[in-house]
Amino acid sequence: MMRLALEHTGYEVDTAEDGPSGLAAYGDGTKFGLVILDQRMPGQHGTEVQQDLLRINPDAKVIMTTAFGTAELARKVLDYGACDFLRKPFTADSLRLSVKAAFERPNQAPKIPFAGKYSRTTINGFKLDLLTEIHDRHFGEAICTYRVHRPEGEDASVKVIIPQYVMELVKAYADTETVPCQNRFWQAMSEEALANYLWQEAQLPPDNLLKVTELTPSLKRWVDGIMTIEPELI
Repeated sequence: MMRLALEHTGYEVDTAEDGPSGLAAYGDGTKFGLVILDQRMPGQHGTEVQQDLLRINPDAKVIMTTAFGTAELARKVLDYGACDFLRKPFTADSLRLSVKAAFERPNQAPKIPFAGKYSRTTINGFKLDLLTEIHDRHFGEAICTYRVHRPEGEDASVKVIIPQYVMELVKAYADTETVPCQNRFWQAMSEEALANYLWQEAQLPPDNLLKVTELTPSLKRWVDGIMTIEPELI
């Protein structure tokens, strides 16, 4: 389906049955502008092939697809430089839009959490950019508004709220009185919560509002990961 959809649009497409044969066909990367990987492949997982591709060609453009992945895996793949992580099943139009966006996207180095401007690339075709960040001293809430660029090409403004009681749950879970980077931490957590929602639902939250009401297992794993970052990287 993917090959037919892309060839119908005018792309030249080559395929491989597994990771090792795909890497052999890729060679030095000069003949290919983009690689689409499936996370579950014979021989090597998609993430392993992605790392091999980047060792061959640090500027390689990669789109990962899967029917079995988690938001944590999506974040890992994107942080290592993938252009998008598409959750199966997806439509031919979603694939074509993702490929088009990948070719238009400038190459960028893999991310380090909290280093520079915190902005995710794309997940399920959605791109997130922080618009506003407010820390309500009266209610103790962190309120962040994001511009979400949808695969269809239309932007939407989405508000994410982290109530004070959730902040206290995070501190209790991490057994700490303070969190790294203070306000920056809550902004990053709000983006993580929104990315998780877009990964699971592949659509915007109702009324473009997402309120974090609990410390979910995925957010706990995110907190665990952030708390292990060396202080000089934060």
